[in-house]
Amino acid sequence: MKRGARLHITGIVQGVGFRPFIYNLAGRLGVTGWVRNTSAGVDIEVDGSQAALEAFVKAVQDDAPPLSRIESLTVAYSRPLGLAGFEIRSSETIAEAFQPISPDVAICDDCLHEMLDPENRRFRYPFINCTNCGPRFTIIKDIPYDRPNTTMAGFDMCDDCAREYRDPRDRRFHAQPIACPVCGPRVWLEPATADGAAPRLAEEDAAILEARRLLADGKIVAVKGLGGFHLACEATRADSIQELRRRKLRVDKPFAVMLPDIDAVRAECYLSNSETALLQSVARPIVLLRRRPDSRISMEIAPGQDWVGVMLPYTPLHHLLLEQGRGFPEALVMTSGNLSEEPIATDNGDARRRLAPLSDALLMHDRDIYLRCDDSVVRVFNGQPLSNSAQKGQAAQAEIFPLRRSRGYAPFPVRLPWLVPPVLAVGSELKNTFCITNQNYGFLSQHIGDMQNYETLKSFEQSISHYERLFRIQPQSIAYDLHPDYLGTRYALQRAEQEGLKALGVQHHHAHVAACMAEHGLDGSSRVIGVALDGTGFGDDGAIWGGEFLVADYTGYQRPFHLKYFPLPGGDAAIKQPARVALALLWSSGMAWDERLASVVEFDEQARANLLTQLERRINAPLSSSMGRLFDAVASLAGVRHNVNYEAQAAIELEALADATETGAYPFSARGDHVELRDGLEALILDILSGVGPPIISARFHNGVAQMVNTVSLQLRAETGINRVALSGGVWQNITLLRRTLSLLQAGDFQVYIHRDVPTNDGGLSLGQAVVAASRMRAENVPGNTRQDY
Repeated sequence: MKRGARLHITGIVQGVGFRPFIYNLAGRLGVTGWVRNTSAGVDIEVDGSQAALEAFVKAVQDDAPPLSRIESLTVAYSRPLGLAGFEIRSSETIAEAFQPISPDVAICDDCLHEMLDPENRRFRYPFINCTNCGPRFTIIKDIPYDRPNTTMAGFDMCDDCAREYRDPRDRRFHAQPIACPVCGPRVWLEPATADGAAPRLAEEDAAILEARRLLADGKIVAVKGLGGFHLACEATRADSIQELRRRKLRVDKPFAVMLPDIDAVRAECYLSNSETALLQSVARPIVLLRRRPDSRISMEIAPGQDWVGVMLPYTPLHHLLLEQGRGFPEALVMTSGNLSEEPIATDNGDARRRLAPLSDALLMHDRDIYLRCDDSVVRVFNGQPLSNSAQKGQAAQAEIFPLRRSRGYAPFPVRLPWLVPPVLAVGSELKNTFCITNQNYGFLSQHIGDMQNYETLKSFEQSISHYERLFRIQPQSIAYDLHPDYLGTRYALQRAEQEGLKALGVQHHHAHVAACMAEHGLDGSSRVIGVALDGTGFGDDGAIWGGEFLVADYTGYQRPFHLKYFPLPGGDAAIKQPARVALALLWSSGMAWDERLASVVEFDEQARANLLTQLERRINAPLSSSMGRLFDAVASLAGVRHNVNYEAQAAIELEALADATETGAYPFSARGDHVELRDGLEALILDILSGVGPPIISARFHNGVAQMVNTVSLQLRAETGINRVALSGGVWQNITLLRRTLSLLQAGDFQVYIHRDVPTNDGGLSLGQAVVAASRMRAENVPGNTRQDY
């Protein structure tokens, strides 16, 4: 006896081969009906026997395409609907409806095989794709995800592509970026000129071969990718990398490397099974790997570090650039196509203007990038089971620890533990992302960058407008960081004033802790001990916070402990000169500037006198409790780094030196409302003056901080009864510190939460701002056109 069923499915179910999967599943099980994309998801109506319908629903959940992600599936059974055959109906736009969108994903094995097959009509075609791979997020203008709503709209399909596109049994059925050499985008190589007026150097496959020759010869080539341009050069040639650094104004900051395959990676870096799986995942992120001592990759890639960011090719064009043989480059630097601190270039004309001075040639194509999206950066952290996995009874396993969440992951949302009003959270100044909320989703943006110039601000504003349109969101409130000079804060306050929205300021470290809570699905009914360690965050008292112990939920927090304040003479100048912080730390602790210390020697007598006057008179010397600045100071005292040219450089180089076997620890202890630093500093200085080397000093400092976090957490548990600890903030990117702290906390039976889905640095901050603002709105029903700070 026949019955009918209506299914509604939400999640990533468009552009991933979901409708042809349903079409073929219906044929296999003998059910009739139709399937349709809408702005709200996928709708299905089917007729069949009860057994067939139950098998159909089960298979939809169990056998869905690999790139799909079902968030919800509702089924309503009824009398037979009178449906004959099975069809895929045209998409339907529903006002105000929205759905998650697939990130861009790497080329699949099937397409790669076809691209390298001389008998295939897409042989060596650099834009080959199917429903299982290729561009998604960066080419979408609007939903539903259909070709007219993408940057492929201007390419009319040839007869062969149209036949594949319309055949539900074909792998390219409704693959919106479908293309071939006859009808699709094309690639060419042009000389590096600002106006593009010079004749092209080569076109099609000849352009790729010529680009390979230039790269092998040590030249720098700007390459148009999925979410923007890269600047590429041979990664085994120090001279090429040095020249790229000179042109890009990037002195020491590490570059990423692209290697042709996993065997090539294994030859250059130590590689675990988990790292291998991450490198080969559809997201194809940059993965931080430990370099082998005999690696051919130049040390100029990451000066002063033993870790290097590595990725595999993720577009057909990348595979062709790194194809083995024919005078190939062995490994490529693939760094963002921009001058230092600018947004990555995406438009061909913009690339000519901005990248011509930085490159020797430009490898271009005519498929437009609608939204810029940098590469993601992750690492594997081999921790013990954490709260989320422990609750599921899972064994310990290596997990992702994201450092930059962008291509391959954005814009897939974070599921929130409750329904929230529509909020826009604008994030922080460094490593900016924004977050918009709708229902129980937090849509965290791709990496925007450091909000320190007009160009990045415009990219930020354009991306916000796109997200609001794409996910059908009109914010009721805007959450922002309390720092009054951040460009994001100014944007939030100006927009709130213009549109009559609620403006909710959220303290920086409260947002860090809230982001960690939200990522793990905590509903906020119980407080956590939040350990927020970073470099800079505007505090409630006007000081620069960064070494904070909070007792927090989403609606508020208490601050029982923090690192003892010390001055930062020169403000931002101190951030760039760790030696300045080192002397200020000694001075504030009542310790002499011993001329046997490298930090002291860094300044001549007059400079020391000026610094002392600045400290004594408190001239531009804001107070700070920053753990990040404490790491800087120790790096300078140990003689590791006195001046930096990129964020956290001193701390990164200090960590790289840490002796893995050393068990000693410098003593830092809580007194009153702060963590006292003097005892630990005295022990550290004694080691330095006794000739103890930087590896031991680094290890003892890391051990001391880990023990201090554990001791303070134990004290807070005794006082409050709270057993949950959330670790957030950029300092926790230090895996040595994270591993040692986590081990101590878990040995003390704490339930520990660390970031796994969003970055622990400021790249995850906007998620925390959003949930704090949403909680405040729900709790207090804040009226419109108001400003409130928390």
